[in-house]
Amino acid sequence: MTIVTSQEIARFRSQLSHNPEAMQALDAIEDCEGDLEDAAIALAIRAGQQPQSDNARWLDDLAKKCRAVICKPEFRQDLLDGSYTQVIEYLAQTPLLPAILATPVLMSALNQGVPNFCEPIDAHFEQVYGDRSP
Repeated sequence: MTIVTSQEIARFRSQLSHNPEAMQALDAIEDCEGDLEDAAIALAIRAGQQPQSDNARWLDDLAKKCRAVICKPEFRQDLLDGSYTQVIEYLAQTPLLPAILATPVLMSALNQGVPNFCEPIDAHFEQVYGDRSP
């Protein structure tokens, strides 16, 4: 179970106040007392998906599916600096997930820490390109 604090929710609210899907997601997270997995499953059902609610790893698996987007070089420094707007907007426009799930997916990834979450991609590029970046 991943619990986010009211301060984390407030930080997202301040940056994403113009984004209706993000605000709905943050409302759901608050309604679930910060439990990201419960909120994400409720939002997914609302969006017409049928997640396996008994699978506690469902949100983590969805975040992994979005790893290539979240860890794009143009987003990484923003995330490290605590800026979420661009990556949420980009992620919400991809066919990877319903837009309403972009916020809990990003929160899940951030909870793991950007370097840890992006490490598999970094390891892949290092293996393919050596010390050079793509």
